[in-house]
Amino acid sequence: MSRAFVVILLGTLAVSACGDEPAADVDAEAPERAGGVITLFTDSTELFMEHPALIVGVEGKFAAHLTDMTDFAPLRSGRIVLTFTPRSGGAPLVVTQDAPRVPGIYGPAPVFTAAGTYDLVIDVDSPQARDRIEVPGLVVYATENDAPFDESEDSGIPFLKEQQWKTPGFRTAFADSGALPVAITVPGEITSAPGSAQVAAAPAGGILQLAANAPAVGMRVRRGDLIARIRPTLGEGGASFADARARLREAEEEFSRAERLLRAEAVPERRMHEAMVARDAAREALAAIGGGNITADGLLEIRAPVSGVVVERWGTTGARVDAGAPLFSIIDPSRLWVTAFVPVESIARLDRSARATVTPEGFTDAMIPARLLGVSAAVDSVTRAVRVSYALEGLRDELPVGTLARVNVATRSQGNGIIVPSSAVLEEDGTAIVFVQTSGERYERRIVQVDGGDGQRVLVRSGLAVGDRVVTGATYQVKLASLSTAVPAHGHEH
Repeated sequence: MSRAFVVILLGTLAVSACGDEPAADVDAEAPERAGGVITLFTDSTELFMEHPALIVGVEGKFAAHLTDMTDFAPLRSGRIVLTFTPRSGGAPLVVTQDAPRVPGIYGPAPVFTAAGTYDLVIDVDSPQARDRIEVPGLVVYATENDAPFDESEDSGIPFLKEQQWKTPGFRTAFADSGALPVAITVPGEITSAPGSAQVAAAPAGGILQLAANAPAVGMRVRRGDLIARIRPTLGEGGASFADARARLREAEEEFSRAERLLRAEAVPERRMHEAMVARDAAREALAAIGGGNITADGLLEIRAPVSGVVVERWGTTGARVDAGAPLFSIIDPSRLWVTAFVPVESIARLDRSARATVTPEGFTDAMIPARLLGVSAAVDSVTRAVRVSYALEGLRDELPVGTLARVNVATRSQGNGIIVPSSAVLEEDGTAIVFVQTSGERYERRIVQVDGGDGQRVLVRSGLAVGDRVVTGATYQVKLASLSTAVPAHGHEH
């Protein structure tokens, strides 16, 4: 056991909570004897153990919850051996359980023959973990009357082991000390990366025909999807299109004629080369006005120029459109930038090798890493801010272009403090919060002051101490549990 966090609390484990009915002559309102609640972490295993008041000659019903720290899953198989060694000397009490009663939960029931203080060692032998866990100072009382009454009150946010094990991605980690770059928070705006936003325009004037499955605003398209057709009409755009098609037909016919004559040795090779150049030029001229996609009945096909989401759509079937008129605006939401507005007095301290973290408006639980792209050479004359561009990385949600954001921009100044993974920090009405594990099934909401980070970790100035264990995965589920007024059913299979 290299690094452990231990909480041993006097708590009440009512016999009825383990499935047994109270005796008829027992006063339901009488205070109960205090048991124990123990939370302990090693490098490979978490132990959360509950037990009633330990009395000589009375079977002590333990509930030992064992979690594999590599994936925070319950231990599904394997033996545990509990060795209770009396500090006063004498033979230890050894209890073995070959398998959990249900995944993650072992239920040893030792019977002590002597009162006193015992040190417990739990040897775990499972395909998931092999570990030795030391639990010091368990007190065994000679009689029930010797055990103190329980005066503790449950506090904190309940999030049971069974909930943790069933929540995808749930994880926790120790808060550590260290140094990270100090950051400043500046306003920003989400923008599209160059080339990720394109407009599908009418290549020539004519009558618009939307495709049968033409996308509406908000719908996704793939590059090359047919979205509309245009029947060219005479006029500026239509005439240009018709002339270009006629010139291409003439150039193709002339090239075919030159090929036949060259095979018959009736013309020099230079004649065929000139015809090929003229044909290629005519093809390029037609493609330049949209003639690269044309149906047999003379309709111009308009296809999506980029994969993404339609953000604007203009025109209806039967409407006349001019050449160059915009028809669809499409943005690829997986390629986004953020423009940060950094005060000019802070530009000199900007760390251009570090990543920023971005929290978009309306996505308060997000801290998206962003890679520096460039710094403007101009200062805005009104705001006295410099535009700094970052590319968003690891996007998991689609962000609308134009969304405002808070950008934590790293500086070259270093700060010392508590370091936790950035996924541990949530934004709540502009306030940074974390959830600290106070025992195996209890959590506490803490307000923290965050002062920088590198995209993966953040520097916490206040609200945490070294050794605090914080939720780093499925944090939002713990937040939802904190908002619930219902008391969860215990659910333990003791």
